[in-house]
Amino acid sequence: MKRLECLDGLRGVLAVYVMLGHMAPFSALPAWIVGPLSHGGAAVDVFFILSGLVIFRSLESCRFEARPFLILRTTRIFPVFLAMFAAGAVLQPLAAPFAAMPWVEPTSLARDIWSQGWPVHWTVEIAAHLTMTHGLFPNGVLPDVWVSFLGASWSLSTEWQFYVLALLLGRSRMSAERLVAVFLMLAAVGLAWDTAAPDAWRFSRAFLPNKAQYFALGIASAAWSDRRSARSFAIVLGATLVLCGARGEVGKLVPPLVWTLCLAAELLPDRLHLVAVPLRWRLAQWLGAVSYPIYLANEPIQKGLAFMLARFAPGDPVMFTIVWLPAAVLLPIGVAALLHRYLETPALRWGRVLAHRGTVSGVATIGSIPIDGIAASAARQRFGGSDATLHPERDRL
Repeated sequence: MKRLECLDGLRGVLAVYVMLGHMAPFSALPAWIVGPLSHGGAAVDVFFILSGLVIFRSLESCRFEARPFLILRTTRIFPVFLAMFAAGAVLQPLAAPFAAMPWVEPTSLARDIWSQGWPVHWTVEIAAHLTMTHGLFPNGVLPDVWVSFLGASWSLSTEWQFYVLALLLGRSRMSAERLVAVFLMLAAVGLAWDTAAPDAWRFSRAFLPNKAQYFALGIASAAWSDRRSARSFAIVLGATLVLCGARGEVGKLVPPLVWTLCLAAELLPDRLHLVAVPLRWRLAQWLGAVSYPIYLANEPIQKGLAFMLARFAPGDPVMFTIVWLPAAVLLPIGVAALLHRYLETPALRWGRVLAHRGTVSGVATIGSIPIDGIAASAARQRFGGSDATLHPERDRL
């Protein structure tokens, strides 16, 4: 089965960009270097689009059955998350060592990256994280729950909200086009609520309606990549850009456009050679394979590293930065590689075995998960495709 290699490479680039964005504000680098790296939220938005494509295909491969799909998602997400969440909880009581880092100004982005101090309602917040519901609380209830303990995990709550809703809608035999329409309408409702609701009843960016347009674009991307029909994708792209622009920031338009460029490079590599080739480099593909551990591991590892370096070179921006820059990149990548090899990969294999039990082995496979060939044909007919256009990507989200 064909893999969407450019999107595997894109996943690696996005994870590294988020890691660099968490690293740069703590160094004594000039603003013209730190500034371009300060858009990690936009990178996560691209991840959401990619997730829309991957999860839609995963649901198809599972024939929209809850048990195999949830088994695959649980064994994919939770092992690495639990390990890094435990690390984040250990570091949570520590206050950031900004007193020994005078070059980090009071207005620096660095002061908003790490969650600090043990939460008052810690039992509720831990339970919310373990059930992936920490994105469902409005600001007036638990204002910082979405970024406590492990800040990067806010997006996992958004993902799970999408999983559950997409599964429920898919089981009702809703077509792909209607599924896209539902998520676009959900995004419009989220925009209206965020505009009109009082501050106490607004939600964080981890709330699905605040990000639903990206998942809609991902689902539309699955249809384009399978059917080679760009018309419906262009319509959804236009709607996504309108919804993003309505939030009042020009930067919100970047994620859908970057995604469109990379997806076009996958589908038309000869025309977009300069984009497709770097994303298919071996290094980019390897980073894509370990992207999820990189995304979750970089924050706690960098936080622990900063505590040690602040004591090693207190008040010395040059020495701190010389050691910080390579260490804050190589250590998270090294830990991510170990997590991928000894935790993520075995859990994925175990999940595939569990998900496959009780199913009928057929001629088609998706992400190394056998599915019934007849069911595959039925799923493609239902969503307007054919067996000849079954080109799943390896599931790396």
